[in-house]
This record gives sequence, C-alpha cells and structure tokens, in this order.
Amino acid sequence: MLLEAPIAPTLLRLAAPNVLVMLAQAGVGLIETYFVGQLGTDALAGMALVFPVVMLMQMTSAGAMGGGIASAIARALGARRRDDADALVLHALAIAAVFSLVFTVGVVGGGRWLYTRMGGTGGALDAALVYSSWVFAGAFLVWLFNTLSAVIRGTGNMAVPAYVTVLGAFVLVPLSPLFIFGWGPMPGLGIAGGAIALMAYYLVGSVVLAVYLWSPRSLLRPSLAHIRFRWVLFKDILRVGLVGMVSTVATNLAIGVTTALVGGFGTVAIAGYGTASRLEYLLVPLVFGLGAPLVAMVGTCIGAGQRERALRATWIGAAMAFVMAEAIGLWAATFPNAWLSLFNNEPAMLEAGALYLRTVGPVYGFFGLGLVLYFASQGAGRLLWPVIGNIVRLAVAVTGGWLALHWGGGLAAVFAAQAAALVLYGAVNAWAIAGGAWFGPVGWPRIQTGTV
Repeated sequence: MLLEAPIAPTLLRLAAPNVLVMLAQAGVGLIETYFVGQLGTDALAGMALVFPVVMLMQMTSAGAMGGGIASAIARALGARRRDDADALVLHALAIAAVFSLVFTVGVVGGGRWLYTRMGGTGGALDAALVYSSWVFAGAFLVWLFNTLSAVIRGTGNMAVPAYVTVLGAFVLVPLSPLFIFGWGPMPGLGIAGGAIALMAYYLVGSVVLAVYLWSPRSLLRPSLAHIRFRWVLFKDILRVGLVGMVSTVATNLAIGVTTALVGGFGTVAIAGYGTASRLEYLLVPLVFGLGAPLVAMVGTCIGAGQRERALRATWIGAAMAFVMAEAIGLWAATFPNAWLSLFNNEPAMLEAGALYLRTVGPVYGFFGLGLVLYFASQGAGRLLWPVIGNIVRLAVAVTGGWLALHWGGGLAAVFAAQAAALVLYGAVNAWAIAGGAWFGPVGWPRIQTGTV
C-alpha cells in the first residue's frame, strides 16, 4: 500500500486513526487543563509555565526521537531488512530510558530556577513546582508510551496506537477530576492530582502497547532473549532523532521565551497567553496525525528507491496540513473567546489570549506546512533544513519579541513577532525541499500525449 496505492487516499486512510489518536492525546491535556482551571488563575498560570517543558518532552519523545524510530523501522522494512527492524525495537527502548532520565534529573532538579526565569512568582510558581515534580518524576512512562507507539507506527500500523490512546482518554476523563477534587473518603490532591492521573494514563497505555508488540499479531518480532546492541542501529535512529531534537528544542524554546516576555505583564497575562498558545500546541498532534503516516510512506518509498513517489507524497501531505491548520487558525482568530472561555473567564486573561489568537491565528497554516515537511524530512532522513527553519523561527520570535518590549510595543508587538516567525518557518522548509534539499533535483514523471 505504501509503495503502490494512490497517495492521497492512502495518506487519508492511514491518517484517520492517527488524527484520532492525536486528538485523543491532545484531549487528555485539554481535559486536565479544564479541571486545573477550576482551581483558579494561579493554578492555570502555573500549568502554563510548565506546559512548554512538558511539550518539549512530548515532542522529543513522540515527534523527534519517535520520528527517528519510525523512520528507521520503515526504511529497514522497505529494504527488507527484517532482522534489523526487529532489533531496532530494543535499541529504541534503550534510548527512551536514557533520555527520560535526563528529563527527570534536569527538570525536577532545576525546576525552580527555570520557572522563576519564565516569570513565575507566588502562587503560580508554587503550583508549577508541584505539577512539574509529579510529571517529570514519571518521565519514563511518557517516553515508554511514545516509543512503543512510534515502533508500531513505523510498520504502517496506525490503528493500534489510536485505539489505545482513545480508550485511555475515556479512562482519564473521570480519573482526573477524581484525583484533583476528591470524592467521598478520597481527598482532593489539587494540581498534583492532575499530574498523577496523567501518569496513570501513560502507565496503562504502555502496558497495552507492549502486550500487543510482543504478541503474534505484531509485524515485528523483538526478542529479549538475544539482546545485542549495535552502534549502527543506534545511529540509524539517532541521526534523525537528534537532529529532530534540535528542531523540537527550538520550537519549545520560542514558546518558553515568549512566556517569559509575556510574564512582564503579570500572572494573568501568562495565563492568557498559555491558554491561547495551547491551540498552537493542539496543531502539533493534529499535523502529527498526518505526518506519522507520511514518515512511513516517505521512508518506505526511499528505502525501495522510489524517490519521485516520496516527493509527490510530501507535497500532497503538505497541502493537506496547510489547509487544516489555516482553517483552525482563522476560526480561532474570529472567535477567540470560544476557545479561551473553556478554561477560565477572567477578563484580563481573555483579553491577552484573544490578542494572541487574532494576531497569530491567521498564519497557522504556515506552521502546519513547516511541521508536516519536518515529518516528511524525517522519513527521508534529511533534517538539515527543518532545523534551519526552526532556528530562523526561534531567532525571529525571540529577537523580535525582545525588541518589541525594548521599544515599548507591548503585547501586540510581541505576538506580531511570533506570527512573522511562523511564516518564515513554513516558507524556509517549503523552499528548501522544492529546491532539491533531499537528493537534488528529481525529474517528475511526464504524462505522455499523442497518438497511441
């Protein structure tokens, strides 16, 4: 199917369960945000401080390193290297263990320093530290869940991760308020309860994914009895994953620095911006839903030597992602309070969030374009230009935001810099691939005309 079926219908068919899984996973975060928002503005602002760091871990494990894992397995299967594909599973789990430990030690140990510099003070800082400590103490569960999902997606199976995530979201809906507010003899745990419920979700989901992967129904046959690590297989994952991490860090650093700039306008402004920018983060899993099958298709086609088909699939996926993200952005810019009021009704918070959505929402299509081309580049194993695009985005967002404040431009100017950064991010990625950044100019098949 990846090598021969019509591209657009195949991408949509594979993306449908994947978009569902990403919607469910994003819904998990939104559900938690909704209930935490009932605890007050300080709790919402505290969550906004932690959110860029949580998303850094999510995007690193599911997008960057997860894309490297899925790409390596897809290319191995496309080249009919079945033994290597099986062995890549244990290599992926070893990588997950190491990186999860880095996140746990780094964030639990340095959380106060980090969130203070992002503008956290008083009750918002206290809430951020409590939530962050619980989430990052369980970082391995997040990495395990996303790694197992990436392994299964690398085989072209998008349905199993979708089912597991959706069913897990249904479990989390009652679990989150139970832990946050309590019920009957069970005391409420406040913002810590939201984090504990989230970790329970990842634990159960990881167990289910592992049971499937080691079952007869799985395409892969990983064996714990013959563990023999090979650097060449680590390299196959890391050469895509590590470069992708640079891109992911740049994305989340742009959000984190903007949060710090917005912090100069007070806790309520942080809450407004943090709540509004969650919609941008919602685009990440939505585009990822389309990008994950694109990684598998591009990787498999390149592994089989079908370069023209890989490029054609890339541009079809890019058009789909642009239209989807732009439609969401225009809706948010037109009706910002429809999104913001789901979480809090503080007038100043709504004002700050609405300003962000009206400024940045209309260019969300470029964000979707750049992001889906990043995923396609993972499949191709060519990530230089996506990294450059993200660095350009970071430079424009940070420098432009700082200059806006320095020159007295206020929040509107800070957000305008973010909008310009997203446009450049999408444009740089599209220009590079169109110019032959993957493997030079490739001739497109010509339609023959004339008398047969």
